[in-house]
Amino acid sequence: MIYQGVLKKMMTENAAEIQYYLDMKTDFLNMNQLLNKEISLNFVSYECLNCHLEKKIYRQGFCKSCFFDTPNAGDWIMRPELSTAHLEQEDRDLAYEKSVQLQPHIVYLANSSNVKVGVTRKTQVPTRWIDQGAHEAIEIVEVPNRYLAGITEVALKDHVGDKTNWRKMLKNDIEDVNLVAWRDKLKQYIPEEAMPYFIENNAETNLQFPVTRYPEKPKSLNLEKTPSYTGKLVGIKGQYLIFEDETVFNIRSNEGLVVAIEI
Repeated sequence: MIYQGVLKKMMTENAAEIQYYLDMKTDFLNMNQLLNKEISLNFVSYECLNCHLEKKIYRQGFCKSCFFDTPNAGDWIMRPELSTAHLEQEDRDLAYEKSVQLQPHIVYLANSSNVKVGVTRKTQVPTRWIDQGAHEAIEIVEVPNRYLAGITEVALKDHVGDKTNWRKMLKNDIEDVNLVAWRDKLKQYIPEEAMPYFIENNAETNLQFPVTRYPEKPKSLNLEKTPSYTGKLVGIKGQYLIFEDETVFNIRSNEGLVVAIEI
């Protein structure tokens, strides 16, 4: 069977073992069912996720012109502290920015390769943690807008990391930590404006990924440089496909590529 479509990040379902789904336009693949099967990935072309034209992808699944134009790629996406919708100030599209920024946001701690702080919309819990490959996570504050979440994250970054080491995460080179203790230790650094939203007495969430074998030396597959690859799928973690020969493929970082998947 051959399935063809533009890559978008896999949809997930938090079950006893996380379920992964890939939307290929005309087909909807449950990726868990492909574990221990040989699959081929073949690069076909590009399709910008915004204008849907066949243009080379620049960043985040967008062609260059769309990346600098669409409100989906504003600086506040990656840097929540730059959010201004609560001030009625437009970046690219105020109506869109209000719809995203002026809703409950969570500042959290997640442990994927090490403890890190992050921000997500409340509606994206636990999806955001799954996408990062975190095996455990805990919420710290729930605030009414993205700006408050952003300034809280900035304040906490001085005392805890904010990046995931993707190699450690994929190797499952992890250590269990007490996230409740981390939450309580970091409370003193939360900005005054966000302190009323501190969450007490909550427990951490644990996540189980469908991986039968972790790579010791993960090698990242670049389909633009290596347009055809075949391997046996042995795991899925974060947004990565893990193959038996230790090749790993990040679906998220390849959004906008049109691929053919042969099973």
